[in-house]
Amino acid sequence: MSSAGAQTRSAGVTDAAAYLAKAGEFLRAATDSLELGNNTAAVGNAVHAGILAADSIAAVRSRAVWRGEHSLAASHLEAAGEDGKQAARHLRRLLPLKTRAEYDPAPLRAADAKAAAVAAERMVMIAAQAVRSAPPTGDGN
Repeated sequence: MSSAGAQTRSAGVTDAAAYLAKAGEFLRAATDSLELGNNTAAVGNAVHAGILAADSIAAVRSRAVWRGEHSLAASHLEAAGEDGKQAARHLRRLLPLKTRAEYDPAPLRAADAKAAAVAAERMVMIAAQAVRSAPPTGDGN
C-alpha cells in the first residue's frame, strides 16, 4: 500500500452525507460565534466545518477520506475532481488557522474569523452539491 493509501480510509456516499451534516453543525456554530464576536470559536468551528466538508467531498468523489497529517489533506482533496480542486483552495486558507485557534494564546482578529467562516461556508456548499449529485449506490454506502 502506498504512503498516501495508508493515510486514507474507504468511505462512500452514506459517509459523505454524515460528514456533510456534521460540517453544517460546525458551520452554524462558526456563524453564531462570529455574530457574538467570539473570533477564536468562530475560526475553530470554521476549520472543523471545512475539514468535514473536505471529507464529504472526498467520500463522494474519491471514495476515500484523508486520515493523515492535516497539512497534506488539501493535496488529497485536489485529486477528488473539480469539486475537490475548488474546495482545496479554501481548505488551504483554513488549515493554517487550526493551530492558532486551538493552541495559540494570541487573540484572532475579526477579519480572520470572517474569512474562515466564508471559506467554510463555500466548502460546505461545494460538499452539498457533491452529495446531491452523487449516484445512488446499491451497497448502502
